[in-house]
Amino acid sequence: MNDLDAVYRAQWGRVVAALIGFLGDFDLAEEAAQEAFALAAERWPHDEVPEHPAAWLIATGRNRAIDRIRRDRTYESKLQLLDLKETVDGEMDDSTFPDERLELIFTCCHPALSLDAQVALTLRTLGGLTTDQIAQAFLVPEATMAQRLVRAKRKIAAAGIPFRVPPPHLLPDRLSAVLATVYLIFNQGYTSGGTLAAEAIRLGTALSVLMPDEPEPLGLLALMLLQDARRDARVRDGELVLLADQDRSLWDEQQIAAGTGALERALALHGRGPYVIQAAIAALHAEPERDWPQIAALYAELATLTGSPVVELNRAVAVAEAEGPEAGLRIADGLDLDGYRYLHTTRGELLRRLGRREEARAAYRRALDMVSDPPERRFVEQRLEELR
Repeated sequence: MNDLDAVYRAQWGRVVAALIGFLGDFDLAEEAAQEAFALAAERWPHDEVPEHPAAWLIATGRNRAIDRIRRDRTYESKLQLLDLKETVDGEMDDSTFPDERLELIFTCCHPALSLDAQVALTLRTLGGLTTDQIAQAFLVPEATMAQRLVRAKRKIAAAGIPFRVPPPHLLPDRLSAVLATVYLIFNQGYTSGGTLAAEAIRLGTALSVLMPDEPEPLGLLALMLLQDARRDARVRDGELVLLADQDRSLWDEQQIAAGTGALERALALHGRGPYVIQAAIAALHAEPERDWPQIAALYAELATLTGSPVVELNRAVAVAEAEGPEAGLRIADGLDLDGYRYLHTTRGELLRRLGRREEARAAYRRALDMVSDPPERRFVEQRLEELR
């Protein structure tokens, strides 16, 4: 089952995208993909994993969908629109089916959908995240997110939103939501183990090629590469390691160089958007000595640009390093982020540095109630133990 889990994380998005492109129906495509993975779960533990698992899953999903369409008169109108030739194992390799993940992203991120729906739908269909995982990312109840996904799919069908990459003259206006989606996928993978992070970097690379004169895709790519370069140093023996304590010899210097190169190209295009600024901050964190006043200044610029309280929280951390924990705590205490666990871990750390141990313990206890990632939980528990 480990092989299947790895294939699911790596290939779910491609399988669903190919099936949506073939079927023109999100729900039918997801059901076909689920049936394909269920059949894989039944067969693969006893047989060898196919040489081309993505192609096998797409073909199996297509064949299952064709069988259902033929049986179910509800889908009778689709019979005339589809090429119903079934694909057999011997015909398949990685080039059998086109990679349609970019088409899927731009379809999910169509302006007819709300931004929240765009990001949520892409995380579900492309990233394979559960409704509960997406709800946690949005800080909303699971039932609310489920309704949001259902409404988004209905909107796509009712509005006849095309499954395609937009023509060049429409691409810039459609880019913001796509970049937000890719970065959320990256963050989910970065905190949960990695495959989705690699997928997000692949999509970010494709976007930077697709729009070579736009600085923000390059900024996002640089940001993801610079953050992902620290992955191997982020956890040690199952314990979360803060950036200041990480073993820099474990950082991926090749990725840092690639990220820095992407940032330089974005700056050469006069980029000063949110992803370019975040990449510049990440590049400063990669320096041997961090320039905290400069980092704080960039976070202030980013906060002005985005109006995000999460950015303000990051500025609070930088200000605490540059000016002391009391200055950072004043910023953190003014933020309306009670449902965001990092507010409470940040407050806990700053209060700990100020010697306000009981208040620090209360903040860490509040954070612990929200943390599900095992290394993060152990980190918070360790902090609580130290404050006993």
